Amino acid sequence: MLAVHFGAGNIGRGFIGQLLHKAGYEICFVDVNEEIINELNEKKSYAVMLADRTQEKIKITNVRGINSLKDPLEVAKVIAQADIVTTAVGPSILPKIAKLIADGLVERAKNSDKALNIIACENMIGGSTFLREEVYLNMTLSQKKKTEQSVSFPDAAVDRIVPIQSHEDKLLVAVEPFYEWVIDQSNMIGEVPTIDGVTYVEDLLPYIERKLFTVNTGHAATAYLGNFYGYKTIKEAISDENIRSIVNSILDETGKLLVKKYNFDLEQHNAYIKKIIGRFDNEYISDELSRVARSPIRKLGANDRFIKPARELINFGITPNYLVKAIAVALFYKNNDDHEAVELQSFLQEHTVEELLVKYSELSDFIGLINLIVDEFNQLEKDLLVH
Repeated sequence: MLAVHFGAGNIGRGFIGQLLHKAGYEICFVDVNEEIINELNEKKSYAVMLADRTQEKIKITNVRGINSLKDPLEVAKVIAQADIVTTAVGPSILPKIAKLIADGLVERAKNSDKALNIIACENMIGGSTFLREEVYLNMTLSQKKKTEQSVSFPDAAVDRIVPIQSHEDKLLVAVEPFYEWVIDQSNMIGEVPTIDGVTYVEDLLPYIERKLFTVNTGHAATAYLGNFYGYKTIKEAISDENIRSIVNSILDETGKLLVKKYNFDLEQHNAYIKKIIGRFDNEYISDELSRVARSPIRKLGANDRFIKPARELINFGITPNYLVKAIAVALFYKNNDDHEAVELQSFLQEHTVEELLVKYSELSDFIGLINLIVDEFNQLEKDLLVH
């Protein structure tokens, strides 16, 4: 069995690659990082290390790589032969790999009508659906119709903390022991692959939003609060009792929303929140705040981890006081190496917070929420002046 995986970075190797290997797949990684691709082709294996007291190393074998910049035709060939295609490249890169996938599917259709599932394992809602639309933009109508008969793009929700890291062994990747990979089975085609560690569900949205509004909301809030109070890592930030208390309150708010929307069991969801905050507290992971806080414009988007639950809580008649704190504190994030952070701060130099929230968070219909965020922002600004 052949799995083609786009993205040979830490998440690709340390999460998706590990589970595909365990399921018995040969894995062909596709990436533009020449050093990593060369190492994969030379060593044919790599190690995943668990970031816990055991420091257990798991050997991943039967792997190879293709540099998609140098050899796009080879990428098309492996897609034509693949039993499954997955991605972990980041939402902004999906349009850039769409043509490679389209070319591979056109090549595949010449000789095979074997079913293929293409699964985007990204930190976004509807990643595979988005990828499908981008792929079809690179096809003629007849090619698209032919492809649709045997190819599907089931959405997925993925969760594993894989911090930025550096090792002498370029392929070694350290990951937290916890992981979750949930796939929408209702949109799969052909035989459902047996992958130990994957949960197949008929309705993915509750799991996507549970993860987005708990893990992503909590993680990003910890990062922006930690940055505001002068910390450098997630572990340092969550160890601050004030920050931990605020993050708990934020997740209590999003928990109320999730229980109302999807009838999650409150007791079980509170246990889930406790587990998530415990993951942020992992002493074996040194996760830089700059990694978790990066791309603040995306994180402040209308359908992302802060604004969407805040809007929906207001629609339920609940004031999201602590989510408001997270949104306001995110507006103080500065990082000259992050183009979104630079753009956000540049916009704030020339415009009001209200204008920023209308432009980037699409909150023009939520004036009450805007006013709450502006008040919180002004209070934080005063706190900075005092200190």
